[in-house]
Amino acid sequence: MEMNIGANIKRLRTAKCITQEQLSTAMNVSSAAVSKWERGETYPDITLLQPLAYFFGVTLDELMGYDQQKVQAEIDKVIALYRTHWHDKQGREMIIKAYRDYPNDYWIMHYYMWSIGGDLSDNDPAVLIAHKDEFLAICDKILDGCTEENLRLSAWNMRAKILHAEGKTDAALEIYKTKFTDWYTTGEQKTEQLFAKNTSEYYFYVQKNMFELIDFAADKFGRTVFFAPSISLAEKADRALQYSDLMLDAFENTGEAFFLMLAASFLSRIENDLCQYGGTDEQIIAVMDKTLCAAKKLEELRGKNEALHHAFDRYSETARKNLFHFKLNCRDQAKTGRRADLLKNPAYKAVLAKYK
Repeated sequence: MEMNIGANIKRLRTAKCITQEQLSTAMNVSSAAVSKWERGETYPDITLLQPLAYFFGVTLDELMGYDQQKVQAEIDKVIALYRTHWHDKQGREMIIKAYRDYPNDYWIMHYYMWSIGGDLSDNDPAVLIAHKDEFLAICDKILDGCTEENLRLSAWNMRAKILHAEGKTDAALEIYKTKFTDWYTTGEQKTEQLFAKNTSEYYFYVQKNMFELIDFAADKFGRTVFFAPSISLAEKADRALQYSDLMLDAFENTGEAFFLMLAASFLSRIENDLCQYGGTDEQIIAVMDKTLCAAKKLEELRGKNEALHHAFDRYSETARKNLFHFKLNCRDQAKTGRRADLLKNPAYKAVLAKYK
């Protein structure tokens, strides 16, 4: 069994909110020695193990990491289960309990904070303000002790959300400008710049990045159409159908997957917003029909284009396996909300049956 005493000392020290210098004083060693323990470069002298365990209030097994490995396996299992239920009541209850059981695990903190806070967008300012002290304490723990960049950025994101909820939007925007990268310094952009332009590797990453960006941009296009303040909901639905016909026709005429990705992502966004913001059954059904049509064609194309296939690597495991089946099942197996009501509509069920 792997000995990870250094990582455990760091975890226990962080949980106790003490510095390396304070621990070194308590153990009568140098702060450099504590730093080397935590980096795994050296181990504490055997005579210090019992004093360390006593200082942290743990058993020798836990200090050595034997118990922690079992705990980590439990945490990993909870997180994996939560990721499949994050959007429903079961997931929320699960992560609340996990936070009570494992309050010092950074991923548990992260999921708990965003589950209570209302996910990454459309956050209710009242909820953020009500949980401000708790969330900021979690952010401080992550920023003080966690080295995983995604979680650190998540903490900065929550700080910005809370500032905005408090009416301090300029301060929130400053966080995004200083802590987050811009479009041109992303990892994706740098991957294609790694290779010479006349190589197959360069062409692969250029294609993959294009598909990922069009997926992202098409979602933004859908939002600009749907949330345009000057047109009615009926006009928005009509425009969505008109634009999607142009996109699908462009694919049929050129065979370029670019237009198909554009249509699939655009239609998915419009359909979801119609469901959430008062679209009629007829509007949702018409858009859904085209969404599933585009998704089916896109899935067929993925098997022939490696770059297109890997453009979905960031999706959930189920969606990566078969995007079309994922979209179909989400619509066919809804248990609550607007889609559950739509399943009572024969026309809605008929569209699903056409694609099953």
